[in-house]
Amino acid sequence: MSAQAGGAVEIDGPWTHRWVAANGARFHVAETGTGPLVLFLHGFPEFWWAWRHQLPALADLGYRAVAMDLRGYGGSDKTPRGYDPVTLAGDVAGLVRSLGHPDAVLVGHGWGGYVAWATAALHPRQVSRLAVVGAPHPLRLRRAAFRDGQQLRSAAHVLAFQTPLRPERRLVANDGALVEELLRRWSAPGSAFPDPEASRRYRSAMQLWPAPHCAMEYYRWLVRAAFRSDGRRFVSMMKRPVTQRVLQLHGLLDTSVLPSTAEGSAEYVAGSYRWRLLDGVGHFPHEEAPDAFTKELVSWLEDA
Repeated sequence: MSAQAGGAVEIDGPWTHRWVAANGARFHVAETGTGPLVLFLHGFPEFWWAWRHQLPALADLGYRAVAMDLRGYGGSDKTPRGYDPVTLAGDVAGLVRSLGHPDAVLVGHGWGGYVAWATAALHPRQVSRLAVVGAPHPLRLRRAAFRDGQQLRSAAHVLAFQTPLRPERRLVANDGALVEELLRRWSAPGSAFPDPEASRRYRSAMQLWPAPHCAMEYYRWLVRAAFRSDGRRFVSMMKRPVTQRVLQLHGLLDTSVLPSTAEGSAEYVAGSYRWRLLDGVGHFPHEEAPDAFTKELVSWLEDA
């Protein structure tokens, strides 16, 4: 890893940094604590540091708390291909095994939540519980994209990200100013997030080329697969009901993924399901209201 990448990713704190091989790639993780594994999956446009508030809190309660950089982000490998949810779910399941655990509680936000849903369905043995934040079940999101005009308008950025090269250039222009703009746009009005440090961290991490291109490939697969055989296969696989306990947290003021879109995910869950709508926050509850978010997560984890 270059000095620039190390400085942007290996942020000091009450955790240690490791690189772990899984599913044919190498992934950067930050970890702390010992005990049952809780694996955190970030969304766009963030990286592992999105979970800085939750890592020490979970470690103090007797968990091994690990936050990974998804494929293409932060310090993880930025491969030419592999940004479809089947491969990404394989990354997560493989990482659980590489960390020496039979299974893990998955906590995923945004794209990390989308991948967490897929991992729970495709690799159920590696997922003991599932907590998703700002992330409808993939089939629920697909249905809303085709039938809900309001959700389609709220996700206009997804279509904007389909054009070649231009989105990548915009993400790195002006030292990543668009990254900060998106964080502010998707947070609740008047939110203290992102503060200056968060803006600097996320803008800096997105400068690690080709991270912008990798991030866009997630969105490009989402649209292109709607008309391809691999997308139809994924839809078929995701019809399997999620049997694990599920916690679904969502910001009441989320304008990127509407609460009404997320709430319908319960129909794809056969196990215990808990829905929590957090008032006063937008698309980043774990960052906008970290104490309230962590309280909900811990309460659910401790509910046997």
